[in-house]
Amino acid sequence: MEYIRESPYLQYFLGYEGYKDEIPFDPSIMVHFRKRLSGNIMKEINALIIEKSKADDEGRDDGDEGKDAGEGEAKEPENNGALIVDASCAPEDMRFPHDVTLLDEARRKTERIIDTLQKRAPEGYEKPRMYRKTARKEFLTFIWNRKPRERTIQKAIKKQLQYVERNLRIIGDYKGIVGFKGLSGKQYRDLVVISELVRQQRDLSTHKSRSIEGRIVSISKPHVRPIARGKARGMYECGAKLSVSLVDGLSEVQRLSWEPYHESQDLKGQIETYRQRYGRYPEVVCADKIYRTRENLRYCQEYGIRLSGPKLGRPFKESEKNRAILREHRRIEREDESTRIALKASLGKGNGDTHLI
Repeated sequence: MEYIRESPYLQYFLGYEGYKDEIPFDPSIMVHFRKRLSGNIMKEINALIIEKSKADDEGRDDGDEGKDAGEGEAKEPENNGALIVDASCAPEDMRFPHDVTLLDEARRKTERIIDTLQKRAPEGYEKPRMYRKTARKEFLTFIWNRKPRERTIQKAIKKQLQYVERNLRIIGDYKGIVGFKGLSGKQYRDLVVISELVRQQRDLSTHKSRSIEGRIVSISKPHVRPIARGKARGMYECGAKLSVSLVDGLSEVQRLSWEPYHESQDLKGQIETYRQRYGRYPEVVCADKIYRTRENLRYCQEYGIRLSGPKLGRPFKESEKNRAILREHRRIEREDESTRIALKASLGKGNGDTHLI
């Protein structure tokens, strides 16, 4: 909004008769506009940009290739070009999830729901006791502990879980008396999410497990899942996982999912998309080691594609005979790694832009 207010060019583009030093409209309108652009629409726009760039490049090359057109028989086009692929996580702006903190938030939300339902209860109906102060005191005692032991964490989870389950039973009693018509849409949505959260936490506590399918890590964003990334600063990131390909400086999102998946499964689809768009297979695919599965290596070998990175298994021992060959392999690996830097920069910029969408 500030950029529009300061730029006469943008105001002219928006149809203003003259320059005005004021904000043209409320910034929240931009949020509603962005919601109209679904993921499929953005993917179509991205494909149109790539097709336009490809058409411009082919138009410049037609003059040189036109002389040899029609000579000889039609041959299968040789592999050409480089395809860079990688996967990343677009982190969400949310608090880092902890089970105790999540249950405390669920307890406070259910307490407010009970307060709302109590206002619609018939006269003389006594409000059940919820132990608010006791539960809050126990939670604060836990979070003040800098490095709690595993046993202390499990004990705190059990206590907060019991408080939330008690509140849900109270809400169930209110449902039979006054119903849920007095709840707002957000409160009803939170109630559904909290019920599933309690079920998951009870299942984890009963089976003494650390993982469960579709685990909820945020009540306000129940679709977000923890994505294992294995970085030094943290093993998990919470957000959407996406597979991205880069060709001639133009990046394209091949897959975006809130559920974790193995990115090596997308390599064949990314290569086939490259072939459909350019009419040939790439000469080299620059990818991380996680893409070098046996199935992907067989696929690339079948179509004459070089997949970057070292071979599978134990590395060769350097000797006088193979020293020159190994040095050449290491040089190629360094060049492939430097080529992948372009996609890393694109992913870094893209992760920053996802906060705006």
